[in-house]
Amino acid sequence: MKIIDLGLTSYKEAEALQLKTLEAVTNGTEDNTVFILEHPKVITLGRQGGAENLHMDETLLAEHGIELAQTTRGGNITCHFPGQLVAYPIWRVEKRPGGMRKFFHDMEEAVINTCTHFGVQTIRRPKHPGVWVDETRKICSMGIGVRRWVTYHGLALNIGSDVSLFNAITLCGIQGAVPTSLSAEAGHEIDMKDAKDVFTKEFRKAFADPEMAAHQAAE
Repeated sequence: MKIIDLGLTSYKEAEALQLKTLEAVTNGTEDNTVFILEHPKVITLGRQGGAENLHMDETLLAEHGIELAQTTRGGNITCHFPGQLVAYPIWRVEKRPGGMRKFFHDMEEAVINTCTHFGVQTIRRPKHPGVWVDETRKICSMGIGVRRWVTYHGLALNIGSDVSLFNAITLCGIQGAVPTSLSAEAGHEIDMKDAKDVFTKEFRKAFADPEMAAHQAAE
């Protein structure tokens, strides 16, 4: 797999790069690829809608420098901003054991283990993809798209303590859900580079080829 850090990248630029890479991975001319990055302020709507959970009109969003984007991922409404770690796996799942259920499980596992590294314990919630600190505090949102058995879009893990952009929406369309972050739960600011380094290691571990992982363990 390739994991590429794009730094701060606009949503539209990242989407175009995902689609280009999606075609290459589908055709077999590129390996499975994961883009990690941050976005400028943007609110995104999923295939299942989300506009009904937006609390600001487009004029007010524009005044605050917040982009609004319709996406092809699953899920409802969410937002991205500097201080949030976004990961977009462009990944073949057709022959991967466990299919899409295992794919989501392994994405969650990489996030859970990243949080554990920084002393933050998290949980899964059945029927609510993503990672939570408890039944109401959500630290990571997930939503993907799939074309010809290759995934795109992905996950967003809140790192910095400022999650105020979520005030503009009902988080993921879930009543009672409130946003939290790795820094808020750890009680001190977590450096984004440190978070990316740990997440990269945990993602590689969660998505390692089983035969390769067994071989490395035996060495």
